[in-house]
Amino acid sequence: MPTTSRQLPLLAGAASLLIAPFLFVGGPDWASGPLLKSAWNLGHILLFALLTLAVRPWRWFSGWCLWLVVTAVLLAVGIGIELIQNDYNREMDGRDLLRNLIGSWLVIAWHPLPMPERRTSFGKGLMAATVTLLLFFELGATGMVAARQWQVHHQLPLLYDFSHQDTDGFWTGRLAVSADHSLNHRQSLKIELGTDTYSGVSLNNLPADWRGFERLTITLFNPSADSLALTLRINDVAHDRTDHAYNDRYNTRLTLGPGLNTFTRKLADIESAPEGRSMDMSQVRRMGLFAVRLPAPRTVYLSDLRLD
Repeated sequence: MPTTSRQLPLLAGAASLLIAPFLFVGGPDWASGPLLKSAWNLGHILLFALLTLAVRPWRWFSGWCLWLVVTAVLLAVGIGIELIQNDYNREMDGRDLLRNLIGSWLVIAWHPLPMPERRTSFGKGLMAATVTLLLFFELGATGMVAARQWQVHHQLPLLYDFSHQDTDGFWTGRLAVSADHSLNHRQSLKIELGTDTYSGVSLNNLPADWRGFERLTITLFNPSADSLALTLRINDVAHDRTDHAYNDRYNTRLTLGPGLNTFTRKLADIESAPEGRSMDMSQVRRMGLFAVRLPAPRTVYLSDLRLD
């Protein structure tokens, strides 16, 4: 056996030992952006590919037995890792189990490397192609997140691009795209408010750097004849990484009369809102709109959201 073939498992094992701690320590947290989270998740594929190269399970198993044993072991290990991560305040992600499998399957499918004089069976070739497609799917998903985040970064002065047909990846809460009551856009966002103590929506994916602007402008449409009181809250990354104290973020009351309502707020007031510090206007992380203890469900339309 060539020297490089003997050294490869040792190098793979050493590399996996260096990478493994990052499953539990470091990396993105709850306040991190979507691109960092997506790119970091690809590390599962790399780690388990290296572990498979280090262990070389084909020394003991072959054929479908190899695939079944490796898959069963990785599922058990992966579930254990997800449970341990939860104890470290890391989010559990069932898709990480698939990424673990992709990393290991890639090595199994492509080992040994095809040689010109060696014929590859149809089944092995099909598995190699399938696993490679799964890898491209994961890489493509991260690429799509990167493209979306580039668009978000360059959409200022708009804080949200109302041309999106799907609010997933940007908002949380009960809201949907609507053709009603739009302003300067083809559509608006219809927000459904319930009777919970706090009911509303949160824009979690928005341009972070508000420096160079002076005002926040938000336009809402109230279809009811009754007024509606909403709270607008804004916070930076630093707030997300603390105990979320009320006085560590910006909070203001918006009273909506019937019909169209436009509110303007100075960014200087938002910057100075946290007690004992200034909000980092280069790292604005989240914006929320919510009502408190509504006696009955209400509907409101978000028609425009921008910096001036």
